[in-house]
This record gives sequence, structure tokens and C-alpha cells, in this order.
Amino acid sequence: MLSSTDFASASWELVVRVDHPNEEEQKDVTLRVAGDLHVGGLMLKLVEQINISQDWSDFALWWEQKHCWLLKTHWTLDKYGVQADAKLLFTPQHKMLRLRLPNVKTVRLRVSFSAVVFKAVSDICKILISPGLYSRTMTPTYDPINGTPASSTMTWFSDSPLTEQNCSILAFSQPPQSPEALADMYQPRSLVDKTKLNAGWLDSSRSLMEQGIQEDEQLLLRFKYYTFFDLNPKYDAVRINQLYEQARWAILLEEIDCTEEEMMIFAALQYHISKLSLSAETQDFTHESEVDEVEAALSNLEVTLEGGKMDNTLEDITDIPQLADNLKLFRPKKLILKAFKQYWFIFKDTSIAYFKNKELEQGEPVEKLNLRGCEVVPDVNVAGRKFGIKLLIPVADGMNEVYLRCDHENQYAQWMAACILASKGKTMADSSYQPEVLNILSFLRMKNRSSASQVASNIETMDINPECFVSPRCAKKHKSKQLAARILEAHQNVAQMPLVEAKLRFIQAWQSLPEFGLTYYLVRFKGSKKDDILGVSYNRLIRIDATTGIPITTWRFTNMKQWNVNWEIRQVAIEFDQNVSIAFTCLSADCKIVHEYIGGYIFLSTRSKDQNETLDEDLFHKLTGGQD
Repeated sequence: MLSSTDFASASWELVVRVDHPNEEEQKDVTLRVAGDLHVGGLMLKLVEQINISQDWSDFALWWEQKHCWLLKTHWTLDKYGVQADAKLLFTPQHKMLRLRLPNVKTVRLRVSFSAVVFKAVSDICKILISPGLYSRTMTPTYDPINGTPASSTMTWFSDSPLTEQNCSILAFSQPPQSPEALADMYQPRSLVDKTKLNAGWLDSSRSLMEQGIQEDEQLLLRFKYYTFFDLNPKYDAVRINQLYEQARWAILLEEIDCTEEEMMIFAALQYHISKLSLSAETQDFTHESEVDEVEAALSNLEVTLEGGKMDNTLEDITDIPQLADNLKLFRPKKLILKAFKQYWFIFKDTSIAYFKNKELEQGEPVEKLNLRGCEVVPDVNVAGRKFGIKLLIPVADGMNEVYLRCDHENQYAQWMAACILASKGKTMADSSYQPEVLNILSFLRMKNRSSASQVASNIETMDINPECFVSPRCAKKHKSKQLAARILEAHQNVAQMPLVEAKLRFIQAWQSLPEFGLTYYLVRFKGSKKDDILGVSYNRLIRIDATTGIPITTWRFTNMKQWNVNWEIRQVAIEFDQNVSIAFTCLSADCKIVHEYIGGYIFLSTRSKDQNETLDEDLFHKLTGGQD
């Protein structure tokens, strides 16, 4: 039996601080509550006591000590563990956030601080990118003529005070930075330096508020996973431009390595894109003839960028084609000079077999190389007529290094494309083989040197500082006129490209670099006495020697059976086929970041080619959550 006074003693006072939208200072409101009061009831009491007539639907309770939202409004205070000493804040869930985009523009948006980052980013991308500048079915929140979001949706920052600008600026590349500004930016000098670039990713399974992000704070919005779907020049002007900008900065700041010859190609494409972007003709997004021209020119290129397939169904069910030709081979050995020896090579399925000569091809080969899961690295110098392929083939105790040398561009393109597909477990019967050959040839042709007389006449007309288009380290090696000549020489091969095709070519060239898509982390493997670099790609993990930068071994995601995190010791454990297990702790970032990268790529590999497929958020969190 209880008296009425006992019921009164079961209640207690709770102080809630309220974010008043029209007042600068927060105010405390004291309520008398009981443990069996549910959160929804508490918010109702709070609004009644505040007694201000307004829309409170976006407000929710934030528990400061526990660093969490009380979003389950049917839960009681007892179930949440809220007691009289709890510091609760009644605040809007959506707050302003400044986002620095890949094109170095800062946009200010209202973003959910209570939804998990995965959902918040998804909503942000819908505002910025969808339905796209070419879309014929604009939603009511966009201007029906130019696709600009309603003014209440976003505002822009520039060097002047806060201004509203046309969102079509997202589809245009920005003027090049001065060499002085480039030199002041952070440029990684080693693989260990590159690991620092990837430490700041937010946890996709927690909200912005839970990760300490404050209202009006500036964050970087970047493409995190290097698998790009459905890049269509007719509808994706914004996404293509932002991808181009992210690739451009990666080249300029040497976040990814390339040869000097490749640097000049990237510089020429930047120069070309910069010139076209300043031209008045490119401002007309609805010009049908331009769209049709670009669409026709990119019919093959699109397939590669989409990761999709052309309608060559019959090609995939016929006999698997093979390559057979004389190539030169070299295997590095200590104290032996680099000498290539000619053999007769046969490429079939995903393997290469080589013989002393063609007459012996029916017998046993000298060696058979299985390329499934290998690393394929171009070893090319077009000016020097050098067309080589470096293969790093996984074996039980590490990686076997093999160099192949081709005689000319066409031979190189065919064998390189076959090696790339074989490394992914695909054969030359796959419909992506021919587009891959054409893409390699296209990139090689961009490297061809033009006549000096054409270039000399154009140097004086180059109205932009050539040092703006190359990395600061590359700029230091050349005088300005020499650099301008090299860039203009490369420009002759791309001068006729339309704007969107030039951007897609830049992205394609970026994708062809050996380091493309690799994200680096400094780790310590279980049982090891020294630190190593872990490279995470869309289809594999690579253990790399931190001192030499040489790959030690590779593990494919297709061979992965399970992975999880031991949160107590912050260790990622992965189990592969054939009883192979690895475990490592991450030294350059939180282990959740690395784990999310692995799970995120596996999540993307489950995506079907159906354009109407909805985003399966539950599956993403299941794959990236770090539980068994």
C-alpha cells in the first residue's frame, strides 16, 4: 500500500535547456517528471510550458552527457536512463552546415544533425546533384528553367559577403589556382604522408551531432568510394564536373602518382577545359546538338565509366578468344642487369603461358602465370617507344614481379586490356574488353608528340600561367616557356574535344593510373614487429612495405568469408578462403574508418544495373557495422 505522498516523491525535477529559434540565448525550463513518462510526453509538456505558438516538429531532445539523441519518443525516461542530473537540450534536428565541394566552392545547406551521416549525405546529394542540370523532369523545389534549388534550400559563399548564386556553377570547373596558392597546399611526399589524407572520414552510422560537429561548421564533401556508376553526359553535368575537380586536385597536389608524360596530358586537358569553360557557347546547357555530339562521341567511354555492359550478348557466350604473339619478358633478380628475353606467349582465359618459341606451343610451357588477383601496372613511355606491362602476381609468400615488353601501341593495348580484365577474374569474351582496348589506345594517342612548329606559334597565345596546370614539384623542373611548350604540344591531341568529353577523358586517364582507387592506412599486422601500409581498393586489400612502397601481398574481396572488429583492442580481423586469416590495428585512423571502407566497397559490389534500384541503407550498415 502506498500513500499519495509516496507518488509525489517518485517524481523529480528535470531541467531542459531550449534553443529558441528567434533568440540568441538558450533558456532553461524546469519540469516535474516521473521515470515512466515517455519522451514524446516530455516534449509535449515542454512545448506547453514554453507557450510559444510555432512549428516545433523539427525539435528533438539531445542528451549532452551521453552524446546522443532521444529520438525513440515511445521510450520512457527510465528506459533511456534519464535522471535528475541529465543535461537535455531541446533543439532543431536540422541545422546549417557549410560544405566545401570538390570544386573548392563552399555551399551552405540545412542538414539533419540527428540522422546518421549515411542518410544526411544521401539527402545532401539529392539537393546538389539530382535531378541534374539536363533533367527534363524537374521537381517543384527547383527552378524549371535552370534547375536552381529554391533560395530557401541553399545559399552560397564567395570571397564577398554571403551571396546567392546560380547552382549551375556546380557544373562548371573553376579558374585555375595560382602557383603560389598551389605551393601553400598540403602535398604528401610519401605513402605514410598519404595515410594522413584518409583519417578524417566521418562515421556513416552515427549522426553529425554525435560526432561533435557544430552548427555552421565547415566539412569537406568528397567522393569516398572509387566506383562511379551511370555517368551520363546528358544528365550528369554536376557529378561529372565534381568528379573531374576531385581528380584534378588529386593530380595537382600529388595525392596520386603519375609520370611526367602523364602530368602533361592532365595539364593539356585542364588547359583545354579551362578555355572551354570561359567560352560563352558552353553556358547553354539545353543545346541539343551539343548533347547529341557528346553522347555519340562517348558511346564506348560511357560503358567503361559506368562499369556496365554493351548489348553484345552473343559475344559473351561464344568461344573465349585468346592472344598469341612474341613478347619480351624480364624477371627482376638481385645483382642481375635488366635484360628482356623474347618468348612466344599465349593468353587464354585468365592465364598467360609462354614458350621458348612458337613451334613448342603444343608442349609444356616454360611457365604459366595465373593473373587472377594480380596487380597490373603500366610501364610506358610513348616518346621513347617503350610499351611495358608490370605484373605483381600473388603467391603464398608475397608477390612475384614480372615485366612484359610489347613492340607497339596496338599490341600493348590488347595485352594490357586482357591483363586488366584477368586481374578481375574476367576473360576477353567479356563485352568490356574491346572498350578497354580502345580506351588504352585513346590515352596513348593523347601522349603522342605534335610537330614543334605548331606549338611554337601557339606559345605566345597561351593566356594562362602554365604552372597552374601541373604540380608544384613538376613546375620547379621546367622554365615557364618550356612548360608551356610541353602542355601545348600535348594539347594538340585533345584540342577538338567538346567540354564534357574532355572532363570524362580526364577522369578516364585518372582511372588508368596504377594508384587509382587506392586509399592508404598505416597499420600494424598481428604478429608483425613493424608498421605496414594497407591499401584499400574497390576489390582488394594490399599489404605494402611502408619503407619501399613495394606490395607484399594482395587479398581479394571475392575470397573473403567474414570480417569484424574487436572493439576492445580496436583490431580488424578478416577471414579468407583456404584458411587464410589476417588481423591488424590501424595507427593512422580509427579502425571503424578502415572497416567501413571495406564493407562499403562490398556493399557497392552488390548493386545491380537496374537504374530504379533503391538504396538499401540497412544492408550498408550491416556490412559496415563491425559486428559478426
